[in-house]
Amino acid sequence: MKPADYRPPFSAREFVAEPTDPPDERIEVGILIVGAGPAGLACAIRLGQLVQESPQLAERLGDVPVAVLEKGKQPGSHIVSGAVVNPRGLRRLFRGQKRIAEMPFYGEVEAESVYFLRAKTALRIPTPPTMKNHGNYVASLSQLVRWLGEQADEAGATILPETSAERLLVQDGRVLGVRTGDKGRGRNGQPLPNFEPGSDILARVTILCEGTQGHLTGIALDTFGLEGESPQVWALGVKEVWKVERPLRRVVHTMGWPLRAGAKYREFGGSFIYPMGEDMLTLGMVVGLDYRDAELSVHDLLQELKTNPLVRRMLEGGERVGWGAKTIPEGGYVALPRRLHAPGLLLCGDGAGMVNVPALKGIHYAVESGRLAAEAAVDALRPGRTPWAPGALGTYDEAVRKSFIWSDLKAVRNMRQAFGRGFYRGGMLASAMTASRGAFPPGNMRTERDAEQPILRTGRSKRYPRPDGKLTFDKLSSVYLSGNRTRDDAPNHLRVQTRVPEELAALWDRMCPAQVYEASDGRVEVTPSNCVQCGAITAKGGRLTPPEGGSGPEYTLT
Repeated sequence: MKPADYRPPFSAREFVAEPTDPPDERIEVGILIVGAGPAGLACAIRLGQLVQESPQLAERLGDVPVAVLEKGKQPGSHIVSGAVVNPRGLRRLFRGQKRIAEMPFYGEVEAESVYFLRAKTALRIPTPPTMKNHGNYVASLSQLVRWLGEQADEAGATILPETSAERLLVQDGRVLGVRTGDKGRGRNGQPLPNFEPGSDILARVTILCEGTQGHLTGIALDTFGLEGESPQVWALGVKEVWKVERPLRRVVHTMGWPLRAGAKYREFGGSFIYPMGEDMLTLGMVVGLDYRDAELSVHDLLQELKTNPLVRRMLEGGERVGWGAKTIPEGGYVALPRRLHAPGLLLCGDGAGMVNVPALKGIHYAVESGRLAAEAAVDALRPGRTPWAPGALGTYDEAVRKSFIWSDLKAVRNMRQAFGRGFYRGGMLASAMTASRGAFPPGNMRTERDAEQPILRTGRSKRYPRPDGKLTFDKLSSVYLSGNRTRDDAPNHLRVQTRVPEELAALWDRMCPAQVYEASDGRVEVTPSNCVQCGAITAKGGRLTPPEGGSGPEYTLT
């Protein structure tokens, strides 16, 4: 039995429409960016630079040259990452106008170590070449994104927070913009006294920078036939931020326990522990969503990780002050869209799958793709050109293929798939791939959809530690710490079958870090107000659709 056997009713056509607002009520902007994350804000900043350099461009783009839609309360509200950031993309974006010292980093990586864990021991091993972080910087990505939002605002972008993009507006095969979601509807869709209908926002170019599990990105891939040669796969990351008594002076990664090495389990992942100044650190657990055990819970694996003496010592006397969860695209090069554009449309960043799994990096690819998208959009708007003509935005694809994004991802294109054969065999294959710089094996290994993995049960949930409120914590207290703002009476934005086999109900119950799904007497009970919009359900047989703008978590340290 597989999660894919129980998909809910869903069609991309439901989220594609022509404009419906009267012409005089439509909102028109020059270039529309969906998503105020690293890619979207880098795009907005670069567009601002180009507009300042060209008065003629500013005139062509109209009164609102650049608009950015953000479904969270503000930029950064829905952002979760490790994060150790390669500054290459930021340096190229700001071109000397901003120094690294002016950006909200916690400092350059001073030292690093990698450990192979067992339950009570930690063996330090050589750092794999792909994981070396010399010259990189530690950050809270939610804080960095808020700072990027300030730079985009100063560059002239109009940022529209608490606004979800629900439908892609398409006419005659050309993307015209998006339809935003309604606000103020009740649980059954009925208008409440504070009801506000959504709006048609039209643009000459629409750039989707939605991040992982991007709703309209998925709709565009289906509508325009842009899917890559292999399906996208994801991991789920759960992280905590702690105030600690002793500063951590190095970046730490672990592999091995609490994951199992056998190929039949398909448990690929590990943990990270990063310093955040003198009195904080962040730690997280990341696990590929192609795992098979219905009782695996990434949140509970993180709690278990903290009982290892190495990790426990780092947290001793400390206090948990932050928590978050998010999926990460792991398909890499072989799952990239066959094209990154359609008439009037560009795709950027994590939404397009630009993540280097062996290096644990994606932020600088998002920033670079946003910058390149801005330049391609402006190029397509030159006098005598139209961005919706066939191939008009193809310069973006060419630029990405010539960039470090493409070469980096191509070199590690088969590493993630190798670990589907188990930890030890996968490790040996990955070593050969690293030594050959991607030449071995020749060709591309296909990925397998997360939802196509058969489910098994092993009773592993019995070993998870009980929450003590000091070192280990339950899911609901973690959701509270996320600052979740979703109304209890908001419409359900999650689509799942509610009558499913016991094994699948148990898988969703355990998988969700926010305790949204509860297996109960042959049914799945859904509590959508708990949802932190991590996106795991889409990978494992359900579907996350756009919630009301402004709902969801309010991350500040993640």
